Amino acid sequence: MAERPAVAPITIHSGRPVLIAGPTASGKSALALHIARTQGGVIVNADAMQVFDGWRIVTARPDDADLAQADHALYGHIAYDAPYSVGHWLRDVAPLLAGPRPIIVGGTGLYLTALTEGLADIPPTPDDVRADADSRSLSGLLADLEAATHARIDTANRARVQRAWEVQKATGRSLIDWQDATPPPLLPLAGATAIVVDAPKDWLTPRIARRFDAMLEAGALDEARAMAPTWDPRHPSSKAIGAPELIAHVTGQLSLPEARTSAIIASRQYAKRQRTWFRKRMRDWQVVPTLSTDPSTALQFVSD
Repeated sequence: MAERPAVAPITIHSGRPVLIAGPTASGKSALALHIARTQGGVIVNADAMQVFDGWRIVTARPDDADLAQADHALYGHIAYDAPYSVGHWLRDVAPLLAGPRPIIVGGTGLYLTALTEGLADIPPTPDDVRADADSRSLSGLLADLEAATHARIDTANRARVQRAWEVQKATGRSLIDWQDATPPPLLPLAGATAIVVDAPKDWLTPRIARRFDAMLEAGALDEARAMAPTWDPRHPSSKAIGAPELIAHVTGQLSLPEARTSAIIASRQYAKRQRTWFRKRMRDWQVVPTLSTDPSTALQFVSD
């Protein structure tokens, strides 16, 4: 593979919050730990699955060795069967912004963009409205949307269309109206050092497979057996990649090779969605390349 041109190092100021985004298995957590060891700070989770207290291995939450090297926050602090949203996360992260320098790291792009761009204060969708939306076709949902929303959302994306329909139905206001009234962000991008870890597909794909194998060696099957008695695919934590596949294995529905293959494919698909989000929504973030080198070498540390 051709060498990429050299890039100027990213300056990391000790008194400035750091944001690190990157796809799964890209090394972003190791990068956050390197910054914390070098300059201090609290590593704050921005991964939607790592907030739950189940599936520690499968979600790649920090292990005891990592926790001993730096303070961590918002990891495993929510019950595995409890509801949790980006709004919950913003409320949890807000007080941490006033404490020791936060190093906020994760692959959930929605969390990070809501933090730096703000989040519309849309009320929760009532269960009956969601059930009504679930029963409708995509074309039926689109037919009910007002023109401005129809023009601004991805009309081929069922989840986006349904969300817009639910908001309009439940509140009497369009999703676009709510978004245009978004309050100021908790942490404007100009107030942080924002980094995206660049992980090309051909570099990341083998890492995803190796990491899943490492999870198996670390006890992911035992974790699945422990979670199986309370398993419910409706639980928020059940969306963790690898969890449904390993549950299917320990309950006799899939062989281990089949579960492994399915989980790795799901991880690759998730990484693709993450890269798409970062490319479209994080254009003003600085890029750290991770092509066969330690990404920390692309950083320059400055004490404030």
